[in-house]
Amino acid sequence: MHEKVRISFIAGATILAGLSTTRCNSAPETTNVVEAGSVETIKEDGDLIVLTLEGPTTFSVSSAGAIGYEADLVKAFAEDLGVTPRFIQMDSIEEIADAMEDGRAHLAAANLTITDTRKERLSFGPAYRNVEESVVCHQSGPAPKTVEALSKVSLSVVEGSTYAETLEGLSADYPSLSFETEIAGSALPLLRDVAEQRLDCTIADSHLAEYARRLYPDLVVPMTVSEARPLGWVYNSEITGMDQALAGWFMEAHASGYLEELDEHWFGHLDEFDYVEVLRFVERVEERLPLYRTYFEAAAEEKPFDWLLLAAQAYQESHWDPDAVSPTGVRGIMMLTRPTAKEVGIQDRTDPAQSVDGGARYLARLYNRLPDAIQGEERLWFALAAYNVGMGHVYDARTLARRQGLDPNRWEAMERTLPLLTRPKYYSSVKYGYARGYEPVRYVERIRDYYNMLRANVPV
Repeated sequence: MHEKVRISFIAGATILAGLSTTRCNSAPETTNVVEAGSVETIKEDGDLIVLTLEGPTTFSVSSAGAIGYEADLVKAFAEDLGVTPRFIQMDSIEEIADAMEDGRAHLAAANLTITDTRKERLSFGPAYRNVEESVVCHQSGPAPKTVEALSKVSLSVVEGSTYAETLEGLSADYPSLSFETEIAGSALPLLRDVAEQRLDCTIADSHLAEYARRLYPDLVVPMTVSEARPLGWVYNSEITGMDQALAGWFMEAHASGYLEELDEHWFGHLDEFDYVEVLRFVERVEERLPLYRTYFEAAAEEKPFDWLLLAAQAYQESHWDPDAVSPTGVRGIMMLTRPTAKEVGIQDRTDPAQSVDGGARYLARLYNRLPDAIQGEERLWFALAAYNVGMGHVYDARTLARRQGLDPNRWEAMERTLPLLTRPKYYSSVKYGYARGYEPVRYVERIRDYYNMLRANVPV
């Protein structure tokens, strides 16, 4: 049995490595000055002290441990060092800056933008992602597209953020531009204020803005106020060798494709936004999902995926309608065929508990039948594709990938070769023949998007 795929992951074959030992602390006042030393000293002590901020794209604590884009990145670095990350949640960017100046941690990982002003007081490691600063407003309110128009709305941003720094710079040319600041770990509380129309607009990093639109579909992004800017970790310059360790690790993370994989996992589908569909989905999360959540949770136990993934698949299949029927005769909340239902021992496909349990067991069987070389979350995407189009056609797509010099163990290759099964030149040369190869690609894409939206909307 392959290790269970959860929301967060470590690149390669190791999934959730170290989550059981990752330690979290939400009391910043307990941090003391770390002993001056070296990376080797950290390895000997076994703990990597990391300051962070709570946020959906940064860090949060779940029953499984620390999750989030920054949390995953830190865990991968710590795993490479052979140490355990100890996350300490701070309340604001300024608190992090003060604590790092005082030497109270080894690193700070909190979606911190690298700016000249910050570099005057803090030491930054290599850049690992670029973001823009997006103005976010409510679709029924003012949506400024120029700085002059921005001057006419009520605007508040996170205190100590680069957003405030950017607005200060703009106010030199636009004296009427005014704004307030609020202490927060991320822009999410301000985005919620905009969504609930207590505030006209705020500013957030582009990836957080798009993430928030899954949570609050009425948000719009009418303009940006900065060019792309790099994110970086702050490191304790008193730790000998930390700069070289970060430079070497991030270089390898770029070269190996890990950063690309992590970006794809957390933010890969955020640019595919359909307001009507997202609004309908959010409504059904509130109205329908509670009726079936316990079925998804029970069915996902001891399976190589979590219940949110199973719920996302069920939404793609039936929109959580246990009475759904397709023109081809598949039915129920997991849209099982008669042969599949019989294979997994399901008697009533319209019974939601049976359907969810049967769908989960069938998906797990497909997952476990895949070659061991398909690892990590990619294994899950392959299994979902097989659920949709059949395992034989997935194997055929892998054959085509090999012929084209692509890695048959990467989902990226399947996105290119599955559609080829609609063309005689290709399907006539493989074992299982013609398939509607575009469908499994869209199927997996949509499930991944629903999965991301569930993470944004449903506490685990």
